[in-house]
Amino acid sequence: MLDMFLYNWQVREDWFKWCESLSVEELRVERIGGMGSILKNLVHIIDCELVWVNYMLKEPLVYAEKDSISCLEDVIKFSNFTKTITQYFLWKMSDDFEKRKVEINSRNGTTYLFTNGKIIRHMISHEIHHIGQLSIWAREMGLKPISSDLIIRVYS
Repeated sequence: MLDMFLYNWQVREDWFKWCESLSVEELRVERIGGMGSILKNLVHIIDCELVWVNYMLKEPLVYAEKDSISCLEDVIKFSNFTKTITQYFLWKMSDDFEKRKVEINSRNGTTYLFTNGKIIRHMISHEIHHIGQLSIWAREMGLKPISSDLIIRVYS
């Protein structure tokens, strides 16, 4: 599964480069779908990665600057912070890791029991889902989106 994180991170970095040609105002424009803007979508992707890793680590790590992210540079710093934690976590996993269970209490009081394996697969698909939203917005702006074609990428 590590290779899918490498793939997602590579696509994310490509989107960061793509975003460099846009103004901060364009990154903040409220759009239909996703998390409402390109900037918010990127922050959401990264924040969810950190939240899920924290559930599995059971020793939450916080990015204190998250609520003050206002530009692409801030998003990239948040991504680098989160990626470092996720990499550490993924590389130290033991053989029985995937089957370990994590209890999660939702905001509405519902308790869920997930395996780490299911959480990791969700993290991978969650980012892919939101990257798709960026592609839609790029096309709506008349711009070419980043290719997310896994088969032609070298990411391992």
